[in-house]
Amino acid sequence: MILRAFPIALLLITSAPISAEVAIAARNIRPGEVMSVTDVMVIRGEASGAFKSADLIVGAEAKVALYAGRVILTSQIVPAASVQHNQIVEIRFSSNGLSMSTDGRALGRGSAGQRIRVMNLASKTSIFGTIQSDGSVRVSK
Repeated sequence: MILRAFPIALLLITSAPISAEVAIAARNIRPGEVMSVTDVMVIRGEASGAFKSADLIVGAEAKVALYAGRVILTSQIVPAASVQHNQIVEIRFSSNGLSMSTDGRALGRGSAGQRIRVMNLASKTSIFGTIQSDGSVRVSK
């Protein structure tokens, strides 16, 4: 009986998590706030799915409320929005050598690579497009 329990106890001892650094919120942060260097602290600790440094957090946006002293998880942070709701954006369309662009109004907010709805200001038509790194919105068929 003791011989059977020994390998399990050894497994539990060897698989214990090793203490590392984790990022925590230095203050309460509301959803949608862009975080700066003063909003994040790095301490010794362990947490599954936590950021290990502040480098990837600074300049990003809180997806949910973050509370002071709590670990910041990767699922709680998103890239900062480059397009805001109601912002005037350039809508671009290109297909088979034909390119067009016009002004539109963003009906959502997001960052590069995300799809949002935009309204063509000339026709008042609502369409979906993908936000580009320069802040324009590319639409396709």
